[in-house]
Amino acid sequence: MHEVFEKILGKENVLKNEPMRNHTTFKIGGEADWFLMPQNGEQLKGVISVIKEAGMPLFVLGNGSNLLVGDKGIRGAVVCLGKQMGGIEISGCECYAESGAILSKVANAAQRAGLSGLEFASGIPGSIGGAVFMNAGAYEHEMKEIIKTVEYMDMDGNVFTVSNEDCDFGYRTSLFSENDYIVLGCTLSLKEDDPCEIRKRMDDYTQRRTSKQPLEKPSAGSVFKRPAGHFAGGLVEQAGLKGFEIGGAQVSEKHAGFIINKGDATAKDVLDLVEYIKKVVFEKFQVMLEMEVKKIGEF
Repeated sequence: MHEVFEKILGKENVLKNEPMRNHTTFKIGGEADWFLMPQNGEQLKGVISVIKEAGMPLFVLGNGSNLLVGDKGIRGAVVCLGKQMGGIEISGCECYAESGAILSKVANAAQRAGLSGLEFASGIPGSIGGAVFMNAGAYEHEMKEIIKTVEYMDMDGNVFTVSNEDCDFGYRTSLFSENDYIVLGCTLSLKEDDPCEIRKRMDDYTQRRTSKQPLEKPSAGSVFKRPAGHFAGGLVEQAGLKGFEIGGAQVSEKHAGFIINKGDATAKDVLDLVEYIKKVVFEKFQVMLEMEVKKIGEF
């Protein structure tokens, strides 16, 4: 299998038994059997075909920012759409970004071009592909507001382009997450504005984010989805759980909606802490919290 993957991707883009803690913002996770880094759509199609023919499980990774990978790692192949597939092109009021482009880079490129609409996403530590896949959002805005079209690949290697209306965007969900489609890129529809005004808004979001969120420690962002009529972080804080820890995992003292890795947290520590939080919050407020962070691999 090694030779087959190397023939498609080149030796430097095929890693065996790769520690996933090196590829997630949580800095947690055991080894993936295979870690593959296609450089373009054609290589992606090639490796998917091989993986499918071998009957091997497949997981597509972006920037690893909303993930908890199990301590026993991931069986099968992780296909990483990273910076090698991170092109950004701007034409008029539209911006095309490939799946691997980091949101902050896309937002900065739009700002320099005098295009507004991506300011809310400038601090989200994910890739365009992941943001589209889960309809990422912040500060009352979501990706669905600015997406014009999305280009994606199915598991047979076929490529399609769909308009916003056909993306089935919902709260942290989409056509792509519901069908295991691979986002290749998207066209964003933005609005002209003064680059200085756009930068001011981006700086304001950055200031709000850095003052309220524990960016100095590894985390996977907001742990829980927002329950109807509540804020998850507010409920956790009201339950008296700020700073509560299990093993190396701790409820952030800065923002109770985050769990941080103090340095040696395991996936088990995080899951045990999540279950404890859910139990206490339900007992106190009769609200059942639901994890927003995606669990991958063997625990």
